[in-house]
Amino acid sequence: MHLSLTLTTAMAALACFGEVASMPLEETLRSLTPKARNVLKRATPVAPYFVLYSDAYVSTEPTVSEISGFNVFALSFLVEYGAADQAQEWEELTAAQRSSILSEYDAAGISLIVSLFGSTETPTSSGYDPIGTANTMAAWVIEYGLQGVDIDYEDFAAFNAGTGAAEQWLGNFTTQLRTQLPQGQYILTHAPVAPWFTPDRWGGGGYLWVNSMVGDMIDWYNVQFYNQGTTEYTTCDGLLYNSSTAWPQSALFQIADSGVPLDKLVIGKPATAAQATNGYIDPSLLASCVSSAYADGWDGGVMVWEYPYAESAWIATVRGDTWPMPSTTATPTSTGTTPTSTSTTPTSTSTTLTSTSTTTTSTSPTTTTSTGTGTCTGVAAWTTGVAYTGGSEVTYNGYLWTASYWSENDTPGGSAGVWVNDGACTSTATAAAKRRALPPPIVTAPAL
Repeated sequence: MHLSLTLTTAMAALACFGEVASMPLEETLRSLTPKARNVLKRATPVAPYFVLYSDAYVSTEPTVSEISGFNVFALSFLVEYGAADQAQEWEELTAAQRSSILSEYDAAGISLIVSLFGSTETPTSSGYDPIGTANTMAAWVIEYGLQGVDIDYEDFAAFNAGTGAAEQWLGNFTTQLRTQLPQGQYILTHAPVAPWFTPDRWGGGGYLWVNSMVGDMIDWYNVQFYNQGTTEYTTCDGLLYNSSTAWPQSALFQIADSGVPLDKLVIGKPATAAQATNGYIDPSLLASCVSSAYADGWDGGVMVWEYPYAESAWIATVRGDTWPMPSTTATPTSTGTTPTSTSTTPTSTSTTLTSTSTTTTSTSPTTTTSTGTGTCTGVAAWTTGVAYTGGSEVTYNGYLWTASYWSENDTPGGSAGVWVNDGACTSTATAAAKRRALPPPIVTAPAL
């Protein structure tokens, strides 16, 4: 849909940041050869978007048949120090191997992008320069031939602080990325958690402010409708129409009612219950939700975390009769490469926001327990398949846990005895109460 646009809208947004666009996009496109225009079309898909992340280690990218039904494949992650996990695997391929994979994906209409940051990165809190970081990451995308980026920003501490620093950082970073990765030529998406769209909750305006300032530069949002509470977004009504009082106005159509274009909202879910702390729903139920949303005018698409736990068969089920798979497209059962334990970067979607309206009913696990309560603000949820070193902190079932030594796939409170229970996460609930006590969003948005 971006091929017919000019930069007029983007220029208005860029004026807020002191940037100037020099040439209409249509004029640039007319100068391209037919072959280049065809490649460009494949680089900027139109809704519906079917997005599949890949962070768990596999030795190479999946074949087209393994991921048919998806049109975007996101290598995870590119972080501040460089490529990690599947982004690193891509970097280590030969130029010929990368070219071959890109050609096959192009022919199948699959765009290959890289996801930035993830749950281990805190760009604002860590003081990353948004301009320099954007320039470095954009250069990597261009060098390694990818078709765009997904911004998986998970600096919860900065967002929760309510100062506007997180939103300001995202605005500057997005704007600078667009100067290096022009709209229409490169994909640029964001992957916010759904509660960040809740109005009147975030001191800096949250993602509604981000959308108002740089939304025209963002192709779509891969919204994480999971890891936000045991019962959050687990029914079609809660996912689409009426979110709970924990995170009000954050269901799909409620976000659109707040001013975010409906066709830019992609429903994000984990492939299995093991890929997230909570928020999983069965693919067949998700297909029903998708059908209902489509009937009400939505056509954004679906995102899933992650390959190889989701493949062609998964997306075929979810697309269902709403967007049926072509009859000539095979939908095999899961036959992809089994991930190994060599991944060094935790997944992108493990951090859980907590609201005081969510009640924890789990009993205290029988393991080593310290006195007092845990300080859980900003601490990521425990995730299977992630390697944790001694001293690592996670949240699990409403408690804060500390690893005694290196661990992978050892559940907190389990028989291995790896994790020390530091107490219930009551401090997180207190922090959430303070956030609700904030005044309405600032009238004058923080200057970028």
